[in-house]
Amino acid sequence: MKKTYNIEVDCANCANKMEEATKKTEGIKTATVNFMTQKMIVEFEDGADAKVVMKQVLKNCKKVESDCEIEL
Repeated sequence: MKKTYNIEVDCANCANKMEEATKKTEGIKTATVNFMTQKMIVEFEDGADAKVVMKQVLKNCKKVESDCEIEL
């Protein structure tokens, strides 16, 4: 299942770091963060609970960029 989320990220480098942090999160198959559109496109692994996984994604992204925001 693929979902698109609105994000708030300050620079392209930060977006890249958020993308890498998201890809390393359990339950994520693939992820793309687009700084220009302020969107994150996430594909979840089969059987993953999107809400639970995205809470962990936000936690992981905040380790990289403390002021990042993802509309869950």
